[in-house]
Amino acid sequence: MNTNSSRVSRVRFGPTTESGDDDAVPDLVKRDFTADRPGVKFVGDITYIHTWQGFVYLATVIDCFSRKVVGWSIADHMRTDLVAAALNNAAATSLIEPGAIFHSDRGSVYTSHIYRALVTGLMMRSSMGRTGQCWDNSMAESFFAALKNECVYRTVYATEYQARHDVIRYIEGFYNPRRRHSALDYRAPNDVHYSYRQHVNAA
Repeated sequence: MNTNSSRVSRVRFGPTTESGDDDAVPDLVKRDFTADRPGVKFVGDITYIHTWQGFVYLATVIDCFSRKVVGWSIADHMRTDLVAAALNNAAATSLIEPGAIFHSDRGSVYTSHIYRALVTGLMMRSSMGRTGQCWDNSMAESFFAALKNECVYRTVYATEYQARHDVIRYIEGFYNPRRRHSALDYRAPNDVHYSYRQHVNAA
């Protein structure tokens, strides 16, 4: 147990990446997490999940229009690769319009040169909330609260595999297709996301 604790401590608190000039990134969202269509405004964040084998980390990308988790990645580390994989997953599975906003906190993985280059390469604009202000990224925080309360806190994970499997099942099997939101007129994210596209295609 002591050996595992040491390993987890190094992962959580050791240097994760080379940080860029985050002071130059503005807050383009300013706590307005609404959007008039999919693909124009996204939020991203990271949370951790405890298992008996150590922590696993979940990075998500959420489309503000539908609250759909359009990209995610799970790993046993919190390096830039984690958040880059989540954004690449979003780009591979969902429309991202040129000039779309990607909003996050000012964590080192998001301010790294590598990640900033990825955002630019996808023709997105970086946006970051103020340091220590959780409300500046409240949509991402809201999803993590739902995940923890409705899934993670109800289970004790013996292995990292169990945690990964349960989180994926929650996102793809419940949250996106079935969880209703008052802000979406009590519809599920998938319904809102895909009904917009169907309406546009039919017009």
